[in-house]
Amino acid sequence: MSLGLAAIDQRISAFMRRMAPVALRLSMGIIFVWFGILKPFGVSPAENLVKDTVRWIPILEPATWVIVIGCWEVAIGVTFLFRKTTRIAIAMLFVQMIGTLMPLVLLPDTTFAAGRVPFVPSLEGQYIIKNLLIISAAMVLGGAVSRRRD
Repeated sequence: MSLGLAAIDQRISAFMRRMAPVALRLSMGIIFVWFGILKPFGVSPAENLVKDTVRWIPILEPATWVIVIGCWEVAIGVTFLFRKTTRIAIAMLFVQMIGTLMPLVLLPDTTFAAGRVPFVPSLEGQYIIKNLLIISAAMVLGGAVSRRRD
């Protein structure tokens, strides 16, 4: 790499290091608020999946669980929007991810294509499996929060 390209590469890289945690945190906030707010209004495409997943929990009716989970997701999103509450967002997210991943175990007929378990996820399964990326993003943000305080 020539000296000019190396300098440009260094500047771009430094910009990305500085802005990536902010962009990631804001993206997580927007996604959680957006997807979460759909649930209490009964317009979430995930509503039936949530209801089917929580039917075995006798504490609340499935429709009520959808509202509770939606509000929880909005709270996660709002806490991601502010750097000072990122750790709270991450803790809330990890609690939420336990429930989010449950359909893979509890509803394999829904989350995997029939006869191909576990290698061919259905659309619902793909929707759930992508949460591995969200978990990884939360881990990156958690590391970034620690670095900035040190």
